[in-house]
Amino acid sequence: MAKKSIARNYIYNMVYQVLILILPLITTPYLSRVLGAEGIGIYSYTYAIVTYFVLFGSLGIALYGQREIAYSQENKEIRKKVFIEIVIFRFITISIAIVFYYFFFIRGSEYQIYYQILLLELIAAAFDISWFFQGMEEFKRTVTRNVLVRICSVSLVFILVKTKEDLAKFTLIYSLADLIGNLSLWLYLPGYMKGIKVKNINIKQHIPHIILLFIPQIANQIYKILDTTMIGWLVKDKSETGYYEQGHKVIRLLLTIVNSLGIVMIPRMANAFANNDKKQIDSYMKMSFNFTFFLSFPIMFGITSISKAFVPVFFGPGYDKVNLIIYLLCPMVLLMGMANVTGTQYLLPTKRQKEYTKSVTIGVVINFILNYILITLYESVGAAIATVLSQLVVDAIQLMYIKDNIKFKELLQSAYKYFFSALIMFIVCFLIRITLNVNVISNLIYNLASNLYLSKDYLFNIISIGLQIIIGAITYIIILIILKDEYVYKFLNKIKNKIFKKKIIA
Repeated sequence: MAKKSIARNYIYNMVYQVLILILPLITTPYLSRVLGAEGIGIYSYTYAIVTYFVLFGSLGIALYGQREIAYSQENKEIRKKVFIEIVIFRFITISIAIVFYYFFFIRGSEYQIYYQILLLELIAAAFDISWFFQGMEEFKRTVTRNVLVRICSVSLVFILVKTKEDLAKFTLIYSLADLIGNLSLWLYLPGYMKGIKVKNINIKQHIPHIILLFIPQIANQIYKILDTTMIGWLVKDKSETGYYEQGHKVIRLLLTIVNSLGIVMIPRMANAFANNDKKQIDSYMKMSFNFTFFLSFPIMFGITSISKAFVPVFFGPGYDKVNLIIYLLCPMVLLMGMANVTGTQYLLPTKRQKEYTKSVTIGVVINFILNYILITLYESVGAAIATVLSQLVVDAIQLMYIKDNIKFKELLQSAYKYFFSALIMFIVCFLIRITLNVNVISNLIYNLASNLYLSKDYLFNIISIGLQIIIGAITYIIILIILKDEYVYKFLNKIKNKIFKKKIIA
């Protein structure tokens, strides 16, 4: 089977992952004003609870399934057999999770109506087969199935959610979107399953491997939602959960851009590992680290620069605390980007789950302890600090495990180049902010706002954000060109060659 383009699959998966976050993010300014910090906090807390049941019901099957399908890409019979066995097993485990969820949360809990609606998330998880298409490196499938569903869900939010009392409607719209999106993927299956007979279905053979892979997955997922859960548990004011969720949402979106390569590289790494191609694995690792640095540093410095203008424009009044949370969480873009390379892209596909499990488990324990101490003292701000510190520990442990598989000197040289370019970009953005605050320019902006019947501060922030993003991105690329970055040069040469070919054809 012909290998799919890594770049094309990255773009497809990034679009898919960003779509999941960006469309709800489009509604964030509206929902922040309509539902308020408390409403957002209630949804975040109840959604975090149901996520635990989805995790335990899924048992890390998605990552295991993706890896196993990648191992058997060329063998249609084995591929179909693996798919059927995993699907049956997932239906059983999700059903068990639903039973526990019903008795613990649907019956007589404080937010019963929301828990009842969120039951749809568990049902949606049972029908999720995106792992199959990811294992086949058919990322286009997982993108196209979500576009229409997600756009419809966003449209319904603007049409139906009008007041704080519409929180249940909002929850229902997003839960139904997940269910319909997952069901729609099944329409593509017949093309992969026709004419193939499968005998001797054996679910038991997968259980030990799934459990082994489940432990690091559950630890990793709990690690991601532990903050929100503990803020809701330790702090009475649900607005604090809302502040943290909004700030974390921005960081998650930025992380999606960086980490989308990880899902693409899992089947590629697994296939190279199955063929014992060490040289190819080393090449993939180097590429992934460079790509992570290339995106992480400008994103970190960029969001730090525009955050003060971004928060009031995007979330509206009353969310000033979100700005501080974004500042504190921005190192997560780099830290989780690196952990994605060392853990998700390397340790898991090469069957080094034990090392991965240890690193993430230690991270969870440290995160829990720090959360308990810091959330009690500083609420949502404490959660942000605890998250960064615990992730730093995870990164250090994983780098220690793979120290024999990477060249640290090359890694630091590569990181320094991108850090320096991003730092220059940040200084340019800082100068833009100073320039806009000069009386003559700020007065011109305020006069323009009056003519357009817009808030003066709103227009000022919009112009500030736009100029910093555009000029900052151009500055970053120019510095990398001056430093002769090989990846930027490769990209520019590809564009140059395409233009040259078009001229020859013309």
